[in-house]
Formats: sequence, C-alpha cells, structure tokens
Amino acid sequence: MKVFLILGAVNAMLAVALGAFGAHGLEGKISAKYLEVWKTGVTYQMFHATGLFVVAFLASRFPESSLVSASGWFMLIGIILFSGSLYILSTSGIKVLGAITPFGGVAFIVAWILLVIAAIKLL
Repeated sequence: MKVFLILGAVNAMLAVALGAFGAHGLEGKISAKYLEVWKTGVTYQMFHATGLFVVAFLASRFPESSLVSASGWFMLIGIILFSGSLYILSTSGIKVLGAITPFGGVAFIVAWILLVIAAIKLL
C-alpha cells in the first residue's frame, strides 16, 4: 500500500531531522537525562519507520491482508504516542506525559504481533 511507503519515508525523514535537532539544537538547553529521552524517541521512530517500509512491501504483495494494514496503522499510532510523548516530555519536563508513552509501546507490540500472525497466515 502506497500510504505506508509514504508514512515510512516521512517518519524516517522526521527521525533524522529530530535526531539532528536533538544533537545540535537541544544540547546544553535540556538536561542530559532528557536528551537521552529525546534520543530514545528518535530511535524508536526510526525503527518503526523501517517497520512501515516492511508493511508497505508486504501490503503490496498481499493487498487483501487486513492484518498487514492494521500492523502499519498500529506502528503509526505507536510513533505518535511513544516518540511524540517522549519529545514533548524532553522539552517540557512535564512528567505526567510519561504516562502516555506505554500506550505507544503497546501499539508497537501489537503491530509486530499482527505482522507475525500475517506471516504465519500468508507465507
């Protein structure tokens, strides 16, 4: 599905840009602890941007699979909730935002489980 290729590319580009911003724009402006939190957000965003490329490939090969498509949407939700909450937490210091992060982590786990199930059924 073309949408997952686009989402993968946009998220990979954003991860590179946000990684550079963290390294050059935030250094010295936020604590080392929050800079590490920022880096965690970037890392997970890039891993799951790559996951979206995998979903795009599989969706083009198996367009009838709702499991593959659902996996891609869960990856996107995970990026928004997990990485997004870490970016906001890092720059605002509002610790309650850390409560959102696990929901993104669960979305990532669900996405990968859906891909496992799809692989078992399709391959």
